[in-house]
Amino acid sequence: MLREFGIPGTVAPVDPDNAAGRWKVYDTADPATRTDITADALAALAAAVRASGIHPGERGKGQGPTRGFIVPPTDD
Repeated sequence: MLREFGIPGTVAPVDPDNAAGRWKVYDTADPATRTDITADALAALAAAVRASGIHPGERGKGQGPTRGFIVPPTDD
């Protein structure tokens, strides 16, 4: 959703060694230098959804559940 609305951020687990744990939005993927921007990203996402005129439940209506994947960036 962040990318779809053009909101910057990298979603990653709080503990890089525990992918099953809590996740947050960070300014960069590097665990040593990243800053938590979850609150700002969620606020920006909420504003973007409101501005788009899309209401919860409208997207993909009639298509059943939608799943996505988080693909970590490569360091290439």
